[in-house]
Amino acid sequence: MRDRGENRVQGAEVAARPPVMRRVDLNRVAPEVSRAVRELDLAVKHAGLDPTLVELLKVRVSQINRCAYCLDMHTKDALAAGERPQRLFALSAWREAPFYTDRERAALAWAEAVTACSEGVPDDVYEGVRSHFAERELVFLTLAVVAINSWNRLAVSFKTPAGTYRPDLA
Repeated sequence: MRDRGENRVQGAEVAARPPVMRRVDLNRVAPEVSRAVRELDLAVKHAGLDPTLVELLKVRVSQINRCAYCLDMHTKDALAAGERPQRLFALSAWREAPFYTDRERAALAWAEAVTACSEGVPDDVYEGVRSHFAERELVFLTLAVVAINSWNRLAVSFKTPAGTYRPDLA
């Protein structure tokens, strides 16, 4: 008999899935790659941007890129930084949800446009973000998006398993 609650999400049964098998342990095989991307994160951290805004961007970009590992990590980090669960729950529908400031909306639009930049970043999105962020802030906002896109691509490509991250051990 299986443990009550195992494979249940708010009362609904979910199909049991085999554990994700990591393809490459990046930290073991190429720790210099992790260090390089971590340096981007450190530059953003020291730039003076609001940490909860940066976490919102990391979560949104990770949603777009379908990176379970980074979603697990950054939702936990956002909560630890004081973000409200309601705002995280509604983040994929931020345009319709009333919980975000104009500044956050501009940053989220920018993050989405930079993440999907294969056809360019629209001028109206740039103008929107520039009305809320100084040039230096915009550079580091963009670097935050670049960094999380890098982490997402590494974690998705190498199937980094989700569910093990603990903010208190980071």
